[in-house]
Formats: sequence, structure tokens, C-alpha cells
Amino acid sequence: MVTFNEFKNKALSNPEVKKEYENLKPIFEIKKQLLQARLKKGLTQEEVAKRMNTSKSNISRLESLSNKYVPNLMTLIKYANALGCKIDFKMT
Repeated sequence: MVTFNEFKNKALSNPEVKKEYENLKPIFEIKKQLLQARLKKGLTQEEVAKRMNTSKSNISRLESLSNKYVPNLMTLIKYANALGCKIDFKMT
């Protein structure tokens, strides 16, 4: 059986796959940070949704790593506010 890391390394040896992976990396990092921040605050998706005046399914989609949904900046700001967090944006 092939491990995930073996599969990933083989897939990333393809230049086209690697390029797409690199393009999506910032999106996955943002979503990872959203989820980590919510869990650190001890909040459920339902609680965040209520604070943002939206549905749990919208929060689920926002945090999901299995789709390419890209939240806009205002949504990220509202999410951060719902958690009592601030957004730190930087370009390198």
C-alpha cells in the first residue's frame, strides 16, 4: 500500500501538478489558520456562524480543504471578528 507522502511525492514530480499545488498552497494555509483559530477559541462552526449571521454550511465551506472556494477579504475579516482575532496580512 502506498502512503500519502509517497503518493504526494510522486504526484509532485509532475511539473503541472506541482505548479497547481504551489498555486493553491496559500488558500490551504489560510483555511488551516481559520480552523486552528476557531479550535483554539473553543468554538463550534455553529457558534461562529451565529456570530457572523450566516449558516453553519457556509462556515464549513469556508474551512474546508476539499474544495477550491476562496473567501473574499471581507469574509475573512468577519470570521476573524467573530473569533475575536485580527488578520495579519503580509506579502513576501
